[in-house]
Amino acid sequence: MTAEPRDGTVVYPGGIRARWRWGGSGQATAVFALSEAGGDLVDHGTLVADNPDARCRAELRVDGPGGAWSARFASTLNDEPAAVYWDTTGLLVVRYGFHVYGLEARSGTLAWLHRSATPILAVIASSRLRHVLVQSELETFALEADGAVGWRIAHSDVVTAADLVGGRLVLTSYGGQHNVLDPATGRAAG
Repeated sequence: MTAEPRDGTVVYPGGIRARWRWGGSGQATAVFALSEAGGDLVDHGTLVADNPDARCRAELRVDGPGGAWSARFASTLNDEPAAVYWDTTGLLVVRYGFHVYGLEARSGTLAWLHRSATPILAVIASSRLRHVLVQSELETFALEADGAVGWRIAHSDVVTAADLVGGRLVLTSYGGQHNVLDPATGRAAG
């Protein structure tokens, strides 16, 4: 038995309201059955797979000061999509599966795309950083406003959680170890 598609709503500063709908492999018809009309719709699924509807799919609908827009995504693994509003750049940074998308928050236009070798766990943005932090299972990297990699570090154990605490990036590994990094440089911090 296949699970029903799931839904979620997030409100960001600046009057941006985002609604998600996502489902597992082959559920594109069910995920997109409740698509809202109005605004631009862009399907980024072919950036991930030639036949994206055979994969896990997600749809993001945004209503904000710039109007309404929708974007569709594909993933090779069943994952809950998420986004963070990076206010200093005006980007909505979406993570889904192995990919991170930089979308212009007012229009939904794709500014950049980054693919990781392992699933993306978290995307963290702060107005105190000149980049957005991306945490995958085996690496941490910083993406600049144009999508370029500012710095990257690999980990020897699978990371299960990443949190920005007291100006430090605290990573928890599968083995229960904590690794503390300076979020500006990626270097070890005390």
